Amino acid sequence: MLDRLIGAVRGGESRALVLTGEPGVGKTALLEYLAVQALGCRVVRAAGVQSEMELAFAGLHQLCAPLLNRLEHLPGPQRDALRTAFGMSEGPAPDRFLVGLAVLGLLSEVAEQRPLICLIDDEQWLDRASAQVLAFVARRLGAESMGLVFAARTVHSDLGGVPELLVEGLREADARALLDAVLTGPIDARVRDQIVFEARGNPLALLELTRGLAPAELAGGFGLPGLMPLSGSVEENFVRRVGALPQQSRRLLLIAAADPSGDPALVWRAAGRLGTGTDAAAPATEAGLVEFGTRVRFRHPLARSAAYRSASAQDRQAAHRALAEATDPRLDPDRRAWHRAQAAPGPDEDVAAELEHSAGRARARGGTAAAAAFLKQAALLTLDPAGRAGRALDAARATIQAGAFDVAWELLAMAESGQLSDFQQASVDMMRAQLAFITSRGGDAPALLLRAAERLRPIDADLSRAAYLDALLGAIFAGRLAGPGGDVLEVARAAGAAPPPRRAPRASDLLLDGTAATVHVGYAAGVPVLRQGPGRLRSRHVRRGGTATDVSGVHHGHPALGRRPLGDALGPVPPTGARDRHAQ
Repeated sequence: MLDRLIGAVRGGESRALVLTGEPGVGKTALLEYLAVQALGCRVVRAAGVQSEMELAFAGLHQLCAPLLNRLEHLPGPQRDALRTAFGMSEGPAPDRFLVGLAVLGLLSEVAEQRPLICLIDDEQWLDRASAQVLAFVARRLGAESMGLVFAARTVHSDLGGVPELLVEGLREADARALLDAVLTGPIDARVRDQIVFEARGNPLALLELTRGLAPAELAGGFGLPGLMPLSGSVEENFVRRVGALPQQSRRLLLIAAADPSGDPALVWRAAGRLGTGTDAAAPATEAGLVEFGTRVRFRHPLARSAAYRSASAQDRQAAHRALAEATDPRLDPDRRAWHRAQAAPGPDEDVAAELEHSAGRARARGGTAAAAAFLKQAALLTLDPAGRAGRALDAARATIQAGAFDVAWELLAMAESGQLSDFQQASVDMMRAQLAFITSRGGDAPALLLRAAERLRPIDADLSRAAYLDALLGAIFAGRLAGPGGDVLEVARAAGAAPPPRRAPRASDLLLDGTAATVHVGYAAGVPVLRQGPGRLRSRHVRRGGTATDVSGVHHGHPALGRRPLGDALGPVPPTGARDRHAQ
């Protein structure tokens, strides 16, 4: 299949493919095979890195950086979107669709000059923005001479519909042949069987589990921990090999592992600050753990993980501190801020403020996940209780937008443990309600929204009314599943006493007052209010706790409503979008 892909690209066609399989099964080796076999083609590469998953468009920048000399050939809006996404120019957060079109156009422009092969390794560790854009491109390949090949442990939903090739382990005969090829002496048959069995045909396990073992161990009863997961056994092997290196080599590996940009100049500058010279590279290279060339490349992601995790917390902080000092604050302020944060032994207001600025820049580029990561770290480094709570609240808001709901719950708990104003506490209640709807716990939301509405009464009447409306529609939606304090009649009674609007009633005001009166008093009280603005109610969206509700389709079973659906009085009301706050 890989040879056919190369042939198709050379013949002027486009292909996309996802290689999937467990760690060490050979996905990276197949990408290397493609790179070697792609004679006459231009090859560009990118690889996902765990520590860069929060940095928006980091993976995409890896892939596109060698091609940016063709950027001026793109249409203006696409060019501007991509330049903003890569931090090359300032501007509003770029539209993801425009960024996707820009990348597709850039790759197509390059492919017109020469067939192009794009290799993306460890797709599961790409930042979300890059993964979405590359999946967008993969599904829209046309007649260009271009191939996109991803390697991933599993297929992410973003890549749904892209052809997949499952990379499986070696057959037993091939596994034995590979093992025999790397052994330097005789081996007991039972030991060979044990190694082949526990490696489960995984090439990396076969290669790594036998490295560093004496011939006597192999010949006389070598045994592996029974049924140990592959990644664990391989990483332990890497940990052992890292530990056998001289101290200066271990320090150099730690610095390289702490910054996955692969920039050798940065690594050497940081190493120099810790008194580590270039001669420290030789033992690590000879051990087959890392390569120092135009880029710093670890043999395997687990080798990087082993180099980092085997170091003490104090040594890791020192490595990050050296990297921060070696990073140019003008060219890469966000990476410098991140390293400063990892180097901080405790709360540090200066670093926290720098992280806040990085979050603002990330948000301006559309990197919501990156902004959330910076803000969370800023909160953790803040000592002042009020400041810590406020930053945790901002981080929770960004985290919800990024879709990391479990982390958002934790950040809201952190915020509530500090000093919050009434307005901030109302924001916590609103976000908890939003999370309740998102995570299928909608019954908890009405009471939370009602509590937020009560807190907002003396602060902002309009926001309070919006929260009352959300609470009321949430209670109607939850029905009998509403939690304590969220019964529809109870919420309607409270909403009926909402503060009056500060200007002429809008559609949302009519909906709140009319629905509350209909539920709490009866149709005779509520329907006249609802009928004051049916045109506005039909043509506008009404937000209910972050979840779309078609009010006209809700048939309420509460005795106060009788048997008629509320929609009979309203006419059809279109469902809301998740971001609409008020009906206009």
